[in-house]
Amino acid sequence: MKRSRVSIAVTHVVAAAFALVLIVMPQAVRAYDLTGVGGSIGVANPEDMDGTAALGVHAVWEQPNTRLHLEPNMRFWSVDGVRDVAPNMDATYHFRPESRWTPYVGGGLGLNFVHSNRLDRSSTDLGVNMIGGVRFPSEMNRYFVEGRYTASDINQVSLVTGITFGSR
Repeated sequence: MKRSRVSIAVTHVVAAAFALVLIVMPQAVRAYDLTGVGGSIGVANPEDMDGTAALGVHAVWEQPNTRLHLEPNMRFWSVDGVRDVAPNMDATYHFRPESRWTPYVGGGLGLNFVHSNRLDRSSTDLGVNMIGGVRFPSEMNRYFVEGRYTASDINQVSLVTGITFGSR
């Protein structure tokens, strides 16, 4: 978990560049509407650690009649004296109309704020997310089952289930 000053600086530069891109995006890209918020629960298996409970919250932004969703989210797990809080920006693409169950794939970037009680150290690193799952719509909400792999200083695999309230 020891981090060099260069890698910490690179992480901060990437985060600042990501924020700048969001600010200067063309108006057409900003035409996404908030269509739902929700949460998830499941299991995470961080590299070289025991499996543990994983919790998450998310929002869904989408354009009408598209299959691409922007999903800012926050994930948390804690095991063996180590915890990770990870804000992420993910994008997913679903293969069938929203009115039917549909598989989806996605990816994104996140920051992993890891703290180890054993070593009394904290670190921040950039993570790359790869996502796959299935959505199940209902009249008012959307349910999902999702697998996720995060490549970072502590690689992690998770399987979660959740709900998105207020989805079209």
